[in-house]
Amino acid sequence: MKMPSDFLWGGAVAAHQVEGAWQEGGKGVSIADVMQAASRTDPARIVTDKVEPGKVYPNHWGIDFYHHYKDDIQLFKQLGMKAFRISIAWTRIYPNGDETTPNEAGLAYYEDMFNTLRANGIEPIVTLSHFEMPYKLVQEYGGWRNRELIDMFVRFATTCFQRFHKQVRYWMTFNEIDNQSDWRFDHHLLQDSGLQLKPGENAEEAMFQASHNELVASAKAVLAARKIDPQLQVGGMLAMVPIYPLTAKPEDQMFAMRAMQYRYFWGDVHCLGQYPAWLRNYWQEKGYNIKVTAADADILRRGTADFMGISYYMSFTTEARKDGKVEFDEHNNLVNNPYLPKSDWGWQIDPVGLRWMLNWTQDRWHKPIMIVENGFGAYDKLEDGKIHDDYRIDYLRAHIAEMEKAVVIDGVDLIGYMMWSPIDLISASTGEMAKRYGLIYVDQDDKGQGSGKRLLKDSYFWYQKLIASRGTEL
Repeated sequence: MKMPSDFLWGGAVAAHQVEGAWQEGGKGVSIADVMQAASRTDPARIVTDKVEPGKVYPNHWGIDFYHHYKDDIQLFKQLGMKAFRISIAWTRIYPNGDETTPNEAGLAYYEDMFNTLRANGIEPIVTLSHFEMPYKLVQEYGGWRNRELIDMFVRFATTCFQRFHKQVRYWMTFNEIDNQSDWRFDHHLLQDSGLQLKPGENAEEAMFQASHNELVASAKAVLAARKIDPQLQVGGMLAMVPIYPLTAKPEDQMFAMRAMQYRYFWGDVHCLGQYPAWLRNYWQEKGYNIKVTAADADILRRGTADFMGISYYMSFTTEARKDGKVEFDEHNNLVNNPYLPKSDWGWQIDPVGLRWMLNWTQDRWHKPIMIVENGFGAYDKLEDGKIHDDYRIDYLRAHIAEMEKAVVIDGVDLIGYMMWSPIDLISASTGEMAKRYGLIYVDQDDKGQGSGKRLLKDSYFWYQKLIASRGTEL
């Protein structure tokens, strides 16, 4: 199925997973900089108050994209990429987050990168906050539980819009903000909202308050962008994971519906400008005091997203609780889907779920959609200087085929497809290099050792051919 001529085929990364150079150019310390490496068997990343000697902090070196971006962009151009999604490291622009004057060296770095992308016919697509907020805002302000961060984020966003609006048309505010639905997993709360729970603090209530403050900041950023340049498109960004009922039992159906509502209320606020009734009732029932002012409600209503960016890797399955409560707890209420295989990291592989999710997203929010992450993390084996990653090609082929059905048959308004990732990078979840996603191999191990040499995998040439054919040669 041939995709539209203006469809944006591309790839995606995050600044903290590729840039390295964590202390260069006046950069401050981010959350990612104090997260130690973990593994598939022990995935919990240790967060330290300061960088400890002798410990492994893989985001410190990334893949050294900071110094190699011009060469890497040439490989992206040869691949045929029409768009490249990357984030701006907040700490390169405002090193501590609470300054009032931006760091010119950081602005100049991104300006040159965006100009390089443009010169090579690649559209930059930029995320403002991708798991890399300044660590000072965690330590001294308590993260996004503190409303003071709203103005700090809007200052950061406004600075970026003003400086880069001629190079960057598409923006997203917070990456995968809805991962906080698994609030029992501290890793998600820290990455998304900078939350480190206090003794006796209710994690779910803290998550809701922090999320509200982020959503207000996002809406204010949308409004700021429209004043600076009405042509700018500012979207939200969610990790979209279909949550299926295990059976046709009405109780399972009802529970799966509530699970979807719980995980995607952030999208309701981004796109519809208000909180759903079930959630307001839930807060009242739980006795949560979520501070939502009348001014906040007005900002959320006026600052709705222009489009929705989504990641898609897997689907979930759930069944009704034995106690009969319709209260979804993502950490404890998921079950295996007997019809789906899993990756080495336990992620259910579900290509049809992408088509399902694209239809659900458009039917619910009526916004243009951009797939800004979709990929397969796997162990790659170097053989005679080559990597034959048919498993990655199979994954991408199956998902892109379902995406094309959603566009051509179902009429989904899809702007583009950014696969994750055009080049190997540091895993956000575990800090591993061994969990490789790229079409381009980087000679580097989990401790940052290696030549850093780039090598084209079989999947690179497959995707190159796919883009050239506008999606017809799968």
